[in-house]
Amino acid sequence: MTNMPVARPRAPFFSSGPCAKRPGWTLQNLKTESLGRSHRAKLGKERLKLAIDLTREVLEVPADYRIGIVPASDTGAVEMVLWSLLGVRPVEMLAWESFGEGWVTDVVKQLKLDDARVITAPYGELPDLAKVDTKTRDVVFTWNGTTSGVRVPNADWIAADREGLTICDATSAAFAQNLDFAKLDVVTFSWQKVLGGEAAHGMLILSPRAVERLETYKPAWPLPKIFRMTKGGKLIEGIFEGETINTPSMLAVEDYIDALEWAKSIGGLKGLRAKADANAKVVLDWVAKTPWIANLAKDAANASNTSVCLVVSDSEVVAKGPEAVAQVAKGITAALDKEGVALDIGAYRDAPPGLRIWCGATVETSDLQALTPWLDWAFAQEKAKLAKAA
Repeated sequence: MTNMPVARPRAPFFSSGPCAKRPGWTLQNLKTESLGRSHRAKLGKERLKLAIDLTREVLEVPADYRIGIVPASDTGAVEMVLWSLLGVRPVEMLAWESFGEGWVTDVVKQLKLDDARVITAPYGELPDLAKVDTKTRDVVFTWNGTTSGVRVPNADWIAADREGLTICDATSAAFAQNLDFAKLDVVTFSWQKVLGGEAAHGMLILSPRAVERLETYKPAWPLPKIFRMTKGGKLIEGIFEGETINTPSMLAVEDYIDALEWAKSIGGLKGLRAKADANAKVVLDWVAKTPWIANLAKDAANASNTSVCLVVSDSEVVAKGPEAVAQVAKGITAALDKEGVALDIGAYRDAPPGLRIWCGATVETSDLQALTPWLDWAFAQEKAKLAKAA
């Protein structure tokens, strides 16, 4: 049986959302002048605008794209655009994990768009992107499947001369993967993923083409107040200057600003992506030499560098059936949680049983290096329990 490792990760936070705080984070680092003040006062609006401006700088968003802070995390941002933009032309709905499936449900069962075409793939795979009509139809997709560990490799499959809009849920891809804004008309994400910010707020990025759609199209259905981005047929520009639709948490805003300033200090987008790549490499190199574990992503070219999803592949465990596989995976998660070595690494509830290890830039590479021996140790314990029970 594998001996218990001695070295432990400095920080055991490997959750895929909310994700680990940046290295060196303390509550005392946050500026507090805006707390207890109205978000509509001069100071509040300045801090909100700073969050938007830093987002543009670090994420390298084109100057003619609008960036807004909106309610209800990434979910709120996606819902706003689905209800506000869709219905003009047929839509392609892509889904290969749970969040993409959620957007399909909204469009097909709530908006009831009869001309929606749903294109799916099992967990661990991508659909054939070459078959997606990006020329004449709107397209809704997740860039990185947070619950499947599969991402689109690039935006080459999206037509440059498209007539429709591309709506991209990029919540676990932004700040870690190469988002091709020239091919994206709407991009959404939340603060609590790659930058480890606090939850509850979403970011909405609109291309000029998306703004034109908003100003020239009125949906047939009513829109709740928190979804409305136009007034009198014109974009409400204040939303994209820090005048939020509802009251934001200024503490969360200050935390996001802190994360963005830290991101700048490590080299901005280039530094963030390099760190996520280095982190994922630690885990994937370990997987490559470890016979009991496998990447849920079937194709290495599409494997995530943030939400790395793994499945137990040990032949003896697999031979005992799906329940045994799930038991071992849950046992590993519980054992490492009990030891305080790795917290919240179980697979998402709708995904195949397994592990999910966050490798975004706020995680230290050395912590992942310290984690892998513990994974081997925990697996050995759980496999022995399974054998004993038999």
